[in-house]
Formats: sequence, C-alpha cells, structure tokens
Amino acid sequence: MYRELENRLADSVVENVEIKLIRASKYSIRHSTELEISKIRELASSIQQHGLLQPILVRPVEDELEVVAGHRRLQACKSLRWRTIPCIIKELNDKEAYEIQLVENIQRQTLDPIEEAEAFSKYVMEYGWGGVTELARRIGKSEEYVSHRIQLLRLPESIKQEINMGRLSVSHALELVNLSPSVQEKMVNAIIQNSLSVKAVRELKRLRSFEVEEGESYIKDKSTYINEKRIRILKKTIIALKLTLYRLDSLIEETKKTLEPNDAVTITNTLMYIRLTVHNLIDEAIKAKHHT
Repeated sequence: MYRELENRLADSVVENVEIKLIRASKYSIRHSTELEISKIRELASSIQQHGLLQPILVRPVEDELEVVAGHRRLQACKSLRWRTIPCIIKELNDKEAYEIQLVENIQRQTLDPIEEAEAFSKYVMEYGWGGVTELARRIGKSEEYVSHRIQLLRLPESIKQEINMGRLSVSHALELVNLSPSVQEKMVNAIIQNSLSVKAVRELKRLRSFEVEEGESYIKDKSTYINEKRIRILKKTIIALKLTLYRLDSLIEETKKTLEPNDAVTITNTLMYIRLTVHNLIDEAIKAKHHT
C-alpha cells in the first residue's frame, strides 16, 4: 500500500500555499475531542521549536484545496498564525483521498478503535468503495482486523466509551457483540471490576454462566464464579476417585481368582490399603465441596 501511495504522489507539486485557501476534508475520520486538541497543541509547540518537518498533502476541489493528510499539522500551523504552509498538491478522487487519509492515520496510530471502525464501515458500506478484502489490502491490515473493527459498531455507546477510555480492550469488547444489551452491560461491569481476562469471559459464555431473575439476565460476580468452578472440579475429583475404587475392587477380585491364596495375600493387602486411602480421599473431597 505504501508503495502505491508513493506512485500516486510521483506527479505531485510541492509549494507553499496560503492557509486560508485550504479547507478541512469532507471525509474527516477523526473526532474532535479534548485529546485531539491536546495533541494539536503539543504538535504546535514542536513545530515552533523545530519547524514543520513534513509538508501536508492537499488536493484541488473546485476553487479550493482540501487537506488529505496532515490535518493536525494544518491546525497546529493555524494556531501559530502561519500565513502559508508547505503542501504536496496532488489530483486525487474521493476514494484515493480517503484511502491515503486512512493509511496515514493507521500508520501514525492516531485513531482510536471506534474511529477506525467508523472509517472502515463508511468505506465498505456508506460510500460503497469496496469490500472488506479490498479495504484490508489497501490499508495493509488483515481482513479479520477490518471485520472485527466494524463489529464494534454493533455495541451500545456506553461500551464504545469504555473502549475509548481504555477500560475495555477490543478483544474483550468483541466477545460482547452478540449478547443482549442487558447482559452486555453487566458483563462489562464484571470485566472491569474483576479484571477478567478474555479467556475468562469466553469461559463464562461457554458455560452459559448467566442466571435469570425476574426475566432479566445478570452475570454472577467473580467470587460466585470461582466457587462454582471449585465445586465443579471437586465433583469431577469425587467421580474420578470412585472410578478408582471400582477398578481396585476389580483388581482385588482378579487377584483372588488368579493367584493361590498364599500368593494373593500380600497383593490383596496392598490393594486394600490403597482402597482405604482412596475412600478417605473421597470423604475429604466431599467435605471440601460442602464447605465451598
């Protein structure tokens, strides 16, 4: 993709352009947030000290120039009251401009997951410029990466905010996509409050660890989940020990049938001792289960 961009820009023109002639992109993919404003301030400070190290990319649109790549640089230079700014001027159609904007932001890691999701969705669905496969190739990402990002848009706004705040990872969020809204909300609370891993979330879903109370689903808290897991393990332990008892009984019976009485005594006594030990272990496991 980056080589394609270089080829696209091969016949471009570089010159200083009056900032007042440059307008914002109609396909802007970043939200105006406090964090974004802070980043622009930081960039303005850097430009003031070191100058603008890289021109912005613009394209002719009607009687103006539209910024394609370098929105932050443009805003930073505006805040410094620059009259002109170095520009790479290139003829680009809407699709090409959008793709370049996407690649630049992904490469610089300036988009949050939801901004990426919205940008991908617009490319594929709203603008109809291509499918997931083509978009993935254009931006140098896997098809799975693109499709997973788009899936995030199915989540409610409250969960999207948790993702952008960094309290919920994309991997966690993707596990919630197909759940009902009420379960999603309670699952998010459980993940955040108990620091559940993605594996733990998947286990909750696999075991269907949801209960219904007054017609509404809710997720058990971590301590309840852990206790149930312990009980389940202890139950399996008891079953395994009981199977061992049955096998020991079979071996004792076999010893009595196949060996002479004098020869069988020693082995039988050993097997009976092991059987008693296993029986005691079963009792201990049962007690542990009742106290969990």
